[in-house]
Amino acid sequence: MNADDTASGSSSAVRHSTNPTAPVQDSPRAWLMAAIAFLACFTIFGVVYSFGAFFKPMATEFGASRAHTSIVFSLTAAIYNLLGLAGGHLSDRFGPRPVMAAGAVALGAGLCATATASRLWIGCVAYGLGVGVGVACWYVPALAVVSGWFVKRRTAALGVAVSGVGGGTLVVVPIAAGLIQRCGWREAYVIMGIAATIVLLGCALMVEAPPIHETAAAAAPIQLTAAMGTRDFVLLYISSVLSSVSIYIPFVYLPDFAHGHGASQVAAAALVGVIGAASVGGRLGLGAIAGRTGTITLYRASMLLLGLSYALWIAAHAYVMLVVFALVMGAAYGGMIALSPAVIAEIFGVRGLGVILGALYTSSSISALAGPPLAGFVIDRTGSYLWVAALAGGCGVIGYLTLIPLHLRPK
Repeated sequence: MNADDTASGSSSAVRHSTNPTAPVQDSPRAWLMAAIAFLACFTIFGVVYSFGAFFKPMATEFGASRAHTSIVFSLTAAIYNLLGLAGGHLSDRFGPRPVMAAGAVALGAGLCATATASRLWIGCVAYGLGVGVGVACWYVPALAVVSGWFVKRRTAALGVAVSGVGGGTLVVVPIAAGLIQRCGWREAYVIMGIAATIVLLGCALMVEAPPIHETAAAAAPIQLTAAMGTRDFVLLYISSVLSSVSIYIPFVYLPDFAHGHGASQVAAAALVGVIGAASVGGRLGLGAIAGRTGTITLYRASMLLLGLSYALWIAAHAYVMLVVFALVMGAAYGGMIALSPAVIAEIFGVRGLGVILGALYTSSSISALAGPPLAGFVIDRTGSYLWVAALAGGCGVIGYLTLIPLHLRPK
């Protein structure tokens, strides 16, 4: 699928599978691209989702409320979801390597600049622009690369790639909490910024644009505006707005909630790691069985489980209950993230997939800008997380109901 006329320039950045010397899809080289995407997702989202560990130290130093501090995360998520469309387009147009290299530099520079911020709003701009642009240059292009390198094993390969998000959350968040305790949050950001830049530049040097499958190349391209006008895209967009509220809130507030109920700072931050670990299982497990149950059916079920999982947070009176919530919520969220590119590919095809994915992911910018700050406002005013958890759970359930009319078979 080609999303718009300018995206047709991607033919210069990829090799056609009719070329006898071109690499073969579903080959060992294709799995190398999936491994590179895994490492990239591990790095960028390990950084992004470690914000929960930085939340309280930053709020304390700047004397800011929860609502104001959460804007740092909200702005970042909004930027990378909005610019994902541009990242996907540029990757389709010029190839993924230069786009990803630029993203590596932007992310590292943003973290280092945040470490020098003298006021919260300066840190908000530095972190939001640097990390937001960095993620936008990596996530959607990486998923598009993996999708283009696979035909038969596409869902499984995407599951491997996006499981890096969960792996990074599991590993990097506790490391970040430890660095904050040893060095302070500013030095921790400098260390993470340098390390992330080195890893991502290495990934960018190794990545290769995918070959175009013959059937995909021969298929009539679908214009982006036409795709966005379909009922299926509208339903997916609305459900994504709702489900993203359910996804973002724990990454910002769950550590703060646990710490306020007696957990140590590292143990509280580890809950985000538990979400990441469970999401790896969701990404790999659900991605592997999607071929048997149906990608769209499993995507719906994952969203429903995401919403229902918040009943566990509401009922939690001990740390172990929060661990159970993190496990269930993480598995559901991980399955959704793994399946969403496959759902788009199933409905609209794979040519220009980066642009369509980028367009869909702009929906999460709405949730990012509205969800965490609104939740922080409610908590600051009421002192309770009950209504916030209920809001997040309700959004997930309504998102599931929105997807019921979605087509079960590809067009």
